[in-house]
Amino acid sequence: MRIASYNVEWFNALFDDAGQLLDDGEWSARYDVTRSDQIAALGIVFTAIDADAVMIIEAPDHNGQRETVAALENFARVMDLRARKALVGFANDTQQEIALLYDPDILTVRHDPKGPATGKKGARQAPRFDGVFRIDLDIDATEDLVAFSKPPLEIDARTREGTALRLIGAHLKSKAPHGAATRDEAMRIGIANRRKQLAQAIWLRERVADHLDAGESLVLLGDLNDGPGLDEFENLFGRSSVEIIMGDEGRRGLHDPHARNALKRKFGAVSSTARFYVSSEGRYMQALLDYVMISPDLMRRAPSWRIWHPFDDPQCWKLPELRAALLAASDHFPVTLDIEI
Repeated sequence: MRIASYNVEWFNALFDDAGQLLDDGEWSARYDVTRSDQIAALGIVFTAIDADAVMIIEAPDHNGQRETVAALENFARVMDLRARKALVGFANDTQQEIALLYDPDILTVRHDPKGPATGKKGARQAPRFDGVFRIDLDIDATEDLVAFSKPPLEIDARTREGTALRLIGAHLKSKAPHGAATRDEAMRIGIANRRKQLAQAIWLRERVADHLDAGESLVLLGDLNDGPGLDEFENLFGRSSVEIIMGDEGRRGLHDPHARNALKRKFGAVSSTARFYVSSEGRYMQALLDYVMISPDLMRRAPSWRIWHPFDDPQCWKLPELRAALLAASDHFPVTLDIEI
């Protein structure tokens, strides 16, 4: 089985309100890429990875006017994909949903959120992801209220052979310091936002620990917008969101080889899953942001990871059409897990 995580930049902007593709020569929301070119590129990428299930980060919007499922299933029909059915969880107001596109001949899935529902007062013990988490973020003896802007998608899945899996799709994000007038103010806002992101990671880690303690097979995948050595805030807080969510290696730890390798290296080469243009420096920056983490029991099922990076993966580089498509489709690249299950 192949399971993938893919952050598709501005996927929402490629559809009208009826979920139909805007396949024309107008500019997409991606810089210097037309909607037609981005749609074609995405078709090539999704066809190439040929996954049984793809956790799509920044999936099309789901609100009173738009439907994520309709848009994704229409995209799959147009591109003739095996993964042709879609599932979405709690909607959010960011135009960036978390959704699963999957092959119904291989998997049966349902949205299955865990934890107690909360009101505005929240709860201390890993509440449902559309609720409120109570935690002291700054050790001032006063609890803060934390909520996900993009609630993680929790899925109960069954393979065709009857194997049970828990899937969690996540998109953590620390907001930029908007409105800051000075460097000190930007730092203060940045630290506060990072505290909230780490609180979300703790919340997510509590849910992971519950599944592992219950002996369940778990795959956590998505864009965590954080990683070992990514920015200066790690020195302040000691650990990244990725380290918190993965936990220590062993019975209660998750494994992703790219993340574990990055943890061991202060200097030297690490893998990357995203590529951004930094206009102030006139160059591209690469970062490891996307992960597919698995529970210890799944490590016995011959897992194999691959980042579909057009410059780092030899097979992607050798295929000019795929190489160009990966660059046009998104600023992130797919991460796939092949596993005997």
